Amino acid sequence: MDENYDVIVLGTGLTECILSGLLSVEGKKVLHIDRQDFYGGESASLNLAQLYGKFKPTAQRPELKGRDRDWCVDLIPKFLMANGELTNILVHTEVTRYIEFKQIAASYVYRSGRIAKVPSNAKEALASPLMGIFEKRRMRKFLEYIQNYDEQNPSTHQGFDLDKNTMNEIYSYFGLESGTKDFIGHAMALWSNDDYLNEVARPTYERILLYAQSVAKYGKSPYIYPLYGLGELPQGFARLSAIYGGTYMLDTPIDEVLYEGEGDDKKFAGVVTKEGTAKAPIVVADPTYFPEYVKKTGQKVIRAICLLDHSVPGVDLDSLQIIIPQNQVGRKNDIYIAVLSDVHNVVPKGHFLAIVSTIIETDAPHVELEPAFKLLGPRLDTLMGIAELYEPKDDGTKNGIYLSKSYDASSHFESTTDDVKDIYFRITGKPLVLKKRESEEDESNVIP
Repeated sequence: MDENYDVIVLGTGLTECILSGLLSVEGKKVLHIDRQDFYGGESASLNLAQLYGKFKPTAQRPELKGRDRDWCVDLIPKFLMANGELTNILVHTEVTRYIEFKQIAASYVYRSGRIAKVPSNAKEALASPLMGIFEKRRMRKFLEYIQNYDEQNPSTHQGFDLDKNTMNEIYSYFGLESGTKDFIGHAMALWSNDDYLNEVARPTYERILLYAQSVAKYGKSPYIYPLYGLGELPQGFARLSAIYGGTYMLDTPIDEVLYEGEGDDKKFAGVVTKEGTAKAPIVVADPTYFPEYVKKTGQKVIRAICLLDHSVPGVDLDSLQIIIPQNQVGRKNDIYIAVLSDVHNVVPKGHFLAIVSTIIETDAPHVELEPAFKLLGPRLDTLMGIAELYEPKDDGTKNGIYLSKSYDASSHFESTTDDVKDIYFRITGKPLVLKKRESEEDESNVIP
């Protein structure tokens, strides 16, 4: 294999596969290697045997329907925003040709001991059981302000500057209660904690707008999800890379990393594997390949994969997201629940999958998930994993080592696509521009 490449990519997580595809389309000669024998890395979807092999290798399995391969269980529970950046990248690169998506039936939020649908527009706000009649009117006025805000028309600003005023100031102007702030900030803007309240309002305004636009795209909820699990996404981008000449090698451990220079001038030069030596001036990799070049963020995520034989009690839906805002259960970080069923081809008929995740705050992380477990009712089995979150120590421009961040606890892929765009810019020196399609028809391949 002794050969020269423009870029070597290590690991087949979603971030690495998207970048591999984008750089191949750019005309770069890409070699993509993974030590594992399946696509997806930390963002893979596992069959039943792989799942128990990873989390409970010696445990007795409960009575479950179907064959091993009828189960496609995500290690990272996330949905795609219908109008979000990952969807835009999928359409831009035409990876949607390889993947079919299904809409998630609803988005719910936990408040005062029960769950209710997140109101996504002024009409739904008026019908929501989350608020009293006067609060509904205030909420409606707030949502109308967000939807009617026009950068070029100061009369729609109501005296606010989104780049100077904080979100708390805008909430106060509309007289919103703390519980209403909770579900706007956490279930619509999708912040995982309350730090955003004292920051400028622009990012929150953009997030609420993205939520509303994503709901408007297909109705019901802002989320879509690939049939057969999230592991389809890395594979889709791997196919894109291969079409443009990218080379893939699975089940190939790295024997040695090659460098040029010494000390501060040390730069990536290539890798040695069982297939030979591959040289390239830059590498894109997940944090596990270069532990000496990453640092811990100080946060750990706990994820619980719950196998069920019923939907969420009181909510007869084939899929949904539930967000438990931190204030509602005396925490500093939200708890997320992603619920899927056989309509997504991830479990056999009659089974449901609920994946719970949050940032760990105590020495008893499994206890932190109790509010979610109570909502889910009886479980056939629960498989838990804890992941330390890592980020690169530097931006890679000096040593040619471009590392992705760990997947956070958030419920969607917007932070992942931010990471992709950031790395892409550092490698190419230009921003990732997603061209508008000439065709106006929807190309994101969604099954209603």
